[in-house]
Amino acid sequence: MEPIVLAYLGIALMVGLSGTGSAYGVTICGNAAVGALKKNPGASGSYIALSALPSSQGLYGFVGYFLLSAFLVEGITWYAAAAIFGAGLGLGLVALFSAIRQAQVCANGIAAIGSGHNVFGTTMVLAVFPELYAILGLLVLILISGLIPA
Repeated sequence: MEPIVLAYLGIALMVGLSGTGSAYGVTICGNAAVGALKKNPGASGSYIALSALPSSQGLYGFVGYFLLSAFLVEGITWYAAAAIFGAGLGLGLVALFSAIRQAQVCANGIAAIGSGHNVFGTTMVLAVFPELYAILGLLVLILISGLIPA
């Protein structure tokens, strides 16, 4: 196996897992929003805002690709390929799980808003906590990319 294959595998896992987490997360929120619309259709703006939050993790995977793409060259070393694989897998897994868990927080907030409770602001604050770990995953990728020899 060539080292470039390992690097591309890391990229694929990063983009695939982070995108999967976001797709799954926004679906969790969308399902909650549809149910809440039956009870309180006037709060649809709040439902949409909360439903969009888990989509950011997929964007982090996309940003990670652009940060690492300059290293995807013929003749890449095993060291660089392993760094890309590790960074990609790390961000992919963290983004996958943080998007799903963030969606669960948002879905509960959507259900509460649908029941007439004023919890939009609190839900937004609580939803930031799982997001923080996806941001940390992206920051680790940035730090690793700075250590990869050109």
